[in-house]
Amino acid sequence: MLRVGDQNYYNVEASVEASGVLKGAPYEVEFKHFQSAAPVAEGLQANALDLGFLGDSGFIFLAAKGADVKLIGVSRQNPDTIALLVAKDSPVKRIEDLKGKKVAYWPGAWSQQLTLRALEKAGLPADYVTFVKLMPIDAAGALAGGSIDAFPVWEPYISQQIVASGARPVFTTRGLMPGLSSIAANGQSIEPNRAAIADFLKRLQKAREWVNANKPAYADLWAAKANLDPAVSRHWIGQADMTVGPVDAAAAKDYQDTADFLHQTGALPQPLDTRTVIDRSFEKAFVQ
Repeated sequence: MLRVGDQNYYNVEASVEASGVLKGAPYEVEFKHFQSAAPVAEGLQANALDLGFLGDSGFIFLAAKGADVKLIGVSRQNPDTIALLVAKDSPVKRIEDLKGKKVAYWPGAWSQQLTLRALEKAGLPADYVTFVKLMPIDAAGALAGGSIDAFPVWEPYISQQIVASGARPVFTTRGLMPGLSSIAANGQSIEPNRAAIADFLKRLQKAREWVNANKPAYADLWAAKANLDPAVSRHWIGQADMTVGPVDAAAAKDYQDTADFLHQTGALPQPLDTRTVIDRSFEKAFVQ
Protein backbone atom coordinates (compact mmCIF):
# COMPACT_ATOMS: atom_id res chain seq x y z
CA MET A 1 0.00 0.00 0.00
CA LEU A 2 1.33 3.43 -1.02
CA ARG A 3 -0.08 6.41 0.85
CA VAL A 4 0.07 9.43 -1.45
CA GLY A 5 -0.58 13.04 -0.43
CA ASP A 6 -2.26 14.93 -3.29
CA GLN A 7 -3.46 18.51 -3.87
CA ASN A 8 -5.81 20.04 -6.43
CA TYR A 9 -2.84 21.68 -8.15
CA TYR A 10 -1.29 18.28 -8.90
CA ASN A 11 -4.51 16.30 -9.42
CA VAL A 12 -2.46 13.11 -9.20
CA GLU A 13 -5.37 10.85 -8.26
CA ALA A 14 -7.60 12.25 -11.00
CA SER A 15 -4.92 11.95 -13.68
CA VAL A 16 -4.02 8.33 -12.92
CA GLU A 17 -7.69 7.36 -12.71
CA ALA A 18 -8.64 9.07 -15.98
CA SER A 19 -5.66 7.63 -17.84
CA GLY A 20 -6.09 4.16 -16.37
CA VAL A 21 -2.37 3.79 -15.75
CA LEU A 22 -2.80 2.06 -12.39
CA LYS A 23 -4.63 -0.90 -13.90
CA GLY A 24 -2.71 -4.05 -13.09
CA ALA A 25 -0.44 -2.40 -10.53
CA PRO A 26 0.81 -5.03 -8.05
CA TYR A 27 0.07 -2.77 -5.08
CA GLU A 28 -2.71 -0.52 -3.84
CA VAL A 29 -2.59 3.26 -3.65
CA GLU A 30 -4.41 5.24 -0.98
CA PHE A 31 -4.75 8.88 -1.98
CA LYS A 32 -5.13 11.51 0.71
CA HIS A 33 -6.32 14.86 -0.55
CA PHE A 34 -5.24 18.23 0.86
CA GLN A 35 -5.93 21.87 -0.02
CA SER A 36 -2.35 23.12 0.42
CA ALA A 37 1.24 22.06 1.03
CA ALA A 38 1.27 22.49 4.81
CA PRO A 39 -0.81 19.39 5.67
CA VAL A 40 1.08 17.36 3.04
CA ALA A 41 4.31 18.31 4.80
CA GLU A 42 2.79 17.40 8.16
CA GLY A 43 1.70 14.02 6.81
CA LEU A 44 5.18 13.24 5.53
CA GLN A 45 6.78 14.28 8.79
CA ALA A 46 4.32 12.26 10.87
CA ASN A 47 4.89 9.12 8.78
CA ALA A 48 1.25 9.25 7.66
CA LEU A 49 2.29 9.49 3.99
CA ASP A 50 4.80 7.60 1.87
CA LEU A 51 4.80 10.14 -0.97
CA GLY A 52 3.67 13.74 -1.11
CA PHE A 53 3.34 16.38 -3.82
CA LEU A 54 4.15 19.95 -2.78
CA GLY A 55 5.99 23.02 -4.04
CA ASP A 56 9.74 23.55 -3.82
CA SER A 57 9.33 26.06 -0.97
CA GLY A 58 7.17 23.70 1.06
CA PHE A 59 9.64 20.86 0.67
CA ILE A 60 12.61 23.07 1.55
CA PHE A 61 10.97 24.34 4.74
CA LEU A 62 10.09 20.77 5.73
CA ALA A 63 13.60 19.47 5.09
CA ALA A 64 15.17 22.41 6.94
CA LYS A 65 13.17 21.41 10.02
CA GLY A 66 15.06 18.11 10.03
CA ALA A 67 12.20 15.96 8.79
CA ASP A 68 13.19 12.60 7.36
CA VAL A 69 12.20 13.34 3.76
CA LYS A 70 13.87 12.98 0.37
CA LEU A 71 13.31 14.67 -2.97
CA ILE A 72 12.96 11.78 -5.43
CA GLY A 73 11.50 13.56 -8.46
CA VAL A 74 10.22 16.91 -9.69
CA SER A 75 7.18 18.18 -11.49
CA ARG A 76 7.45 21.01 -13.97
CA GLN A 77 4.55 23.08 -15.27
CA ASN A 78 3.68 26.27 -17.10
CA PRO A 79 5.08 29.11 -14.93
CA ASP A 80 1.85 31.05 -15.42
CA THR A 81 0.02 28.54 -13.21
CA ILE A 82 1.45 30.41 -10.19
CA ALA A 83 0.63 34.11 -10.09
CA LEU A 84 -0.13 37.17 -8.00
CA LEU A 85 -3.74 38.21 -8.55
CA VAL A 86 -5.59 41.46 -7.93
CA ALA A 87 -9.26 42.31 -8.27
CA LYS A 88 -10.60 43.24 -11.69
CA ASP A 89 -10.92 46.94 -10.84
CA SER A 90 -7.66 47.21 -8.88
CA PRO A 91 -5.31 50.02 -9.94
CA VAL A 92 -2.31 47.76 -9.27
CA LYS A 93 -0.29 47.11 -12.44
CA ARG A 94 3.10 46.12 -11.02
CA ILE A 95 4.78 45.21 -7.74
CA GLU A 96 5.67 48.85 -7.06
CA ASP A 97 1.96 49.68 -6.85
CA LEU A 98 1.53 47.46 -3.79
CA LYS A 99 3.35 49.76 -1.37
CA GLY A 100 1.81 49.32 2.09
CA LYS A 101 -0.99 47.19 0.67
CA LYS A 102 -2.17 43.87 2.08
CA VAL A 103 -0.80 40.79 0.34
CA ALA A 104 -1.85 37.28 1.36
CA TYR A 105 0.78 34.63 2.03
CA TRP A 106 1.32 31.35 3.78
CA PRO A 107 4.71 30.59 5.40
CA GLY A 108 6.73 28.21 3.28
CA ALA A 109 4.36 28.36 0.32
CA TRP A 110 4.82 29.69 -3.20
CA SER A 111 2.75 32.73 -2.24
CA GLN A 112 5.49 33.91 0.09
CA GLN A 113 8.35 33.14 -2.27
CA LEU A 114 6.69 34.74 -5.31
CA THR A 115 6.08 38.05 -3.57
CA LEU A 116 9.57 38.14 -2.05
CA ARG A 117 11.13 37.37 -5.44
CA ALA A 118 9.17 40.16 -7.12
CA LEU A 119 10.18 42.63 -4.41
CA GLU A 120 13.83 41.63 -4.69
CA LYS A 121 13.84 42.00 -8.48
CA ALA A 122 12.35 45.48 -8.13
CA GLY A 123 14.93 46.42 -5.51
CA LEU A 124 12.30 46.78 -2.79
CA PRO A 125 12.47 45.62 0.86
CA ALA A 126 10.35 42.77 2.18
CA ASP A 127 8.34 45.17 4.36
CA TYR A 128 7.30 47.22 1.32
CA VAL A 129 3.99 45.34 1.48
CA THR A 130 1.88 44.26 4.44
CA PHE A 131 1.79 40.48 4.56
CA VAL A 132 -1.44 38.90 5.80
CA LYS A 133 -1.25 35.24 6.79
CA LEU A 134 -4.10 33.40 5.07
CA MET A 135 -4.64 29.95 3.64
CA PRO A 136 -5.61 30.05 -0.07
CA ILE A 137 -9.29 29.28 0.46
CA ASP A 138 -9.55 32.16 2.95
CA ALA A 139 -7.47 34.49 0.80
CA ALA A 140 -9.79 33.87 -2.14
CA GLY A 141 -12.72 35.16 -0.13
CA ALA A 142 -10.67 38.04 1.25
CA LEU A 143 -9.73 39.25 -2.23
CA ALA A 144 -13.34 39.11 -3.38
CA GLY A 145 -14.42 40.96 -0.23
CA GLY A 146 -11.73 43.62 -0.51
CA SER A 147 -9.97 42.89 2.79
CA ILE A 148 -6.71 42.13 0.98
CA ASP A 149 -5.24 43.80 -2.09
CA ALA A 150 -3.34 40.93 -3.68
CA PHE A 151 -3.56 37.16 -3.71
CA PRO A 152 -0.42 35.27 -4.77
CA VAL A 153 -1.54 31.71 -5.46
CA TRP A 154 -1.59 28.72 -7.78
CA GLU A 155 -4.14 26.78 -9.79
CA PRO A 156 -7.03 26.07 -9.70
CA TYR A 157 -7.50 29.17 -7.54
CA ILE A 158 -6.16 31.36 -10.35
CA SER A 159 -8.69 30.12 -12.89
CA GLN A 160 -11.49 30.22 -10.31
CA GLN A 161 -10.78 33.88 -9.59
CA ILE A 162 -10.39 34.80 -13.26
CA VAL A 163 -13.55 33.01 -14.38
CA ALA A 164 -15.74 33.96 -11.41
CA SER A 165 -14.74 37.55 -10.73
CA GLY A 166 -12.46 38.74 -13.51
CA ALA A 167 -9.41 38.89 -11.25
CA ARG A 168 -6.22 39.44 -13.19
CA PRO A 169 -2.60 38.38 -12.73
CA VAL A 170 -0.06 41.16 -12.16
CA PHE A 171 2.89 38.81 -12.58
CA THR A 172 3.62 35.08 -12.54
CA THR A 173 6.66 33.01 -11.69
CA ARG A 174 7.90 33.49 -15.25
CA GLY A 175 11.32 35.12 -15.00
CA LEU A 176 11.12 35.29 -11.20
CA MET A 177 11.54 31.79 -9.78
CA PRO A 178 11.74 28.16 -10.90
CA GLY A 179 8.33 27.23 -9.46
CA LEU A 180 9.31 23.58 -9.37
CA SER A 181 7.18 21.02 -7.59
CA SER A 182 8.50 18.27 -5.37
CA ILE A 183 7.81 14.58 -5.42
CA ALA A 184 8.80 13.94 -1.83
CA ALA A 185 9.20 10.61 -0.08
CA ASN A 186 9.09 9.79 3.59
CA GLY A 187 12.63 8.59 4.29
CA GLN A 188 11.38 5.62 6.30
CA SER A 189 9.15 4.49 3.44
CA ILE A 190 11.72 4.36 0.66
CA GLU A 191 13.38 0.98 1.20
CA PRO A 192 10.28 -1.01 2.21
CA ASN A 193 8.41 0.39 -0.81
CA ARG A 194 11.19 0.97 -3.34
CA ALA A 195 9.75 -1.23 -6.11
CA ALA A 196 6.23 0.16 -5.69
CA ILE A 197 7.45 3.77 -5.62
CA ALA A 198 9.53 3.29 -8.77
CA ASP A 199 6.61 1.67 -10.55
CA PHE A 200 4.21 4.42 -9.42
CA LEU A 201 6.53 7.14 -10.74
CA LYS A 202 6.70 5.39 -14.11
CA ARG A 203 2.91 5.16 -14.29
CA LEU A 204 2.51 8.78 -13.19
CA GLN A 205 4.77 9.89 -16.03
CA LYS A 206 2.48 8.08 -18.47
CA ALA A 207 -0.57 9.68 -16.83
CA ARG A 208 0.88 13.15 -17.35
CA GLU A 209 1.53 12.36 -21.00
CA TRP A 210 -2.06 11.14 -21.39
CA VAL A 211 -3.45 14.33 -19.81
CA ASN A 212 -1.39 16.56 -22.09
CA ALA A 213 -2.69 14.64 -25.10
CA ASN A 214 -6.34 14.76 -23.93
CA LYS A 215 -6.69 18.18 -22.27
CA PRO A 216 -10.36 19.05 -23.03
CA ALA A 217 -11.67 15.60 -22.14
CA TYR A 218 -9.58 15.42 -19.00
CA ALA A 219 -10.58 18.95 -17.95
CA ASP A 220 -14.24 17.97 -18.08
CA LEU A 221 -13.60 14.77 -16.15
CA TRP A 222 -11.64 16.66 -13.52
CA ALA A 223 -14.35 19.33 -13.21
CA ALA A 224 -16.97 16.67 -12.50
CA LYS A 225 -14.73 14.94 -9.98
CA ALA A 226 -13.79 18.15 -8.16
CA ASN A 227 -17.26 19.72 -8.47
CA LEU A 228 -15.79 22.66 -10.38
CA ASP A 229 -17.13 24.83 -13.17
CA PRO A 230 -15.86 23.21 -16.40
CA ALA A 231 -14.81 26.68 -17.57
CA VAL A 232 -12.40 26.80 -14.64
CA SER A 233 -10.86 23.40 -15.29
CA ARG A 234 -10.57 24.03 -19.04
CA HIS A 235 -8.84 27.37 -18.42
CA TRP A 236 -6.38 25.69 -16.07
CA ILE A 237 -5.76 22.28 -17.66
CA GLY A 238 -5.53 23.85 -21.09
CA GLN A 239 -2.33 25.60 -20.11
CA ALA A 240 -0.99 23.50 -17.21
CA ASP A 241 1.44 21.34 -19.24
CA MET A 242 2.64 19.32 -16.24
CA THR A 243 5.44 16.80 -16.61
CA VAL A 244 7.29 14.69 -14.08
CA GLY A 245 10.91 13.63 -14.16
CA PRO A 246 14.07 12.95 -12.16
CA VAL A 247 15.95 15.43 -10.03
CA ASP A 248 18.41 16.40 -12.75
CA ALA A 249 21.33 18.81 -12.37
CA ALA A 250 19.18 21.82 -13.31
CA ALA A 251 16.52 20.95 -10.73
CA ALA A 252 19.13 20.33 -8.04
CA LYS A 253 20.67 23.77 -8.70
CA ASP A 254 17.24 25.41 -8.63
CA TYR A 255 16.45 23.85 -5.26
CA GLN A 256 19.71 25.05 -3.75
CA ASP A 257 19.24 28.53 -5.20
CA THR A 258 15.71 28.67 -3.79
CA ALA A 259 16.86 27.52 -0.35
CA ASP A 260 19.61 30.15 -0.38
CA PHE A 261 17.17 32.86 -1.43
CA LEU A 262 14.67 31.97 1.28
CA HIS A 263 17.43 32.00 3.90
CA GLN A 264 18.87 35.31 2.67
CA THR A 265 15.45 36.97 2.93
CA GLY A 266 14.95 35.65 6.44
CA ALA A 267 11.99 33.46 5.47
CA LEU A 268 14.00 30.28 6.14
CA PRO A 269 15.54 30.47 9.63
CA GLN A 270 18.57 28.31 8.85
CA PRO A 271 20.51 27.46 5.68
CA LEU A 272 19.94 24.13 3.96
CA ASP A 273 22.36 22.09 1.88
CA THR A 274 19.81 20.52 -0.46
CA ARG A 275 22.29 17.85 -1.55
CA THR A 276 21.58 16.10 1.75
CA VAL A 277 17.89 15.64 0.93
CA ILE A 278 18.04 14.72 -2.76
CA ASP A 279 17.73 11.02 -3.63
CA ARG A 280 18.59 10.30 -7.26
CA SER A 281 18.13 6.54 -6.97
CA PHE A 282 14.75 6.69 -8.78
CA GLU A 283 16.10 8.26 -11.99
CA LYS A 284 15.57 5.09 -14.03
CA ALA A 285 11.88 5.06 -13.10
CA PHE A 286 11.39 8.02 -15.42
CA VAL A 287 13.13 6.48 -18.43
CA GLN A 288 10.66 5.48 -21.14
